[in-house]
Amino acid sequence: MAKGIISLDLDQTLLDHSVFAIPDSALYALEHLREKFIVVLGTGRDMDNHYSRQFRDQVKADAIIHLNGTKITVGDQVIFEHFMDRELLLELLNYASEKSYSIGVTIGDEDFYMNPKKVEALDVKRWGKCMRNFRDPWELANMKIHTLAYQGSEEGALDIEARFPELKLPMFAGKMGADVVERKASKAEGLKRLCKYYGVDLKDTVAIGDSMNDYEILKTAGLGIAMGNCIEELKEAADYITSDIGEDGVYRACRHFGWIPAASFEAKGGK
Repeated sequence: MAKGIISLDLDQTLLDHSVFAIPDSALYALEHLREKFIVVLGTGRDMDNHYSRQFRDQVKADAIIHLNGTKITVGDQVIFEHFMDRELLLELLNYASEKSYSIGVTIGDEDFYMNPKKVEALDVKRWGKCMRNFRDPWELANMKIHTLAYQGSEEGALDIEARFPELKLPMFAGKMGADVVERKASKAEGLKRLCKYYGVDLKDTVAIGDSMNDYEILKTAGLGIAMGNCIEELKEAADYITSDIGEDGVYRACRHFGWIPAASFEAKGGK
């Protein structure tokens, strides 16, 4: 039987922020999902950067939809890239500077953010410390940028969307920030590209996620699964809602649909 595609978000879907680790149950599920699916990471992160590579290497996905569909890799090969319009980027940086918004991006192991003190404060609130290597954010004006990130309240995200109708800012699950993406880009478009690459029908795809940047892919995939800890608005896009990440949500969803065996994991003391 031909394999389908299963796309899994990273943060708060596979990666539990409360312990900053991928649960053993999710790793067990990934191991067995490979028998039936092409395993894809679908994320707002660039999984090749300093903060993400360890999880990329741990998951060992067959393909990755990075940066909300603006970069797609299969193994070490980049099969698609889209960069933000340079004029739009410069206007956005100027607006962020004027309004004191924290907008920027991590490239490699360097962080380019307007108003970095706000990013630092949010990092301390989330993780207890900030380990970023801040650089001059105006350097972004001369770089090829896929997407950006906004760090702040939903009010600011809505204001940016109103000022720039060509952009969308889907909020993170904790509503302390958002991705900054051109409206034509999404994880869903990335999934369609991978379906074409692998010759898989869209109806034979599954997507699992928790944040608003997962809304389109959950609606587009043959089966959309929302985590129990998902942002409330995402539930309306889902065909099925599993348990929270701290309650083995990915594993339980895979067991519910019969994609993985229970015996060997539970024999080791798993749930």
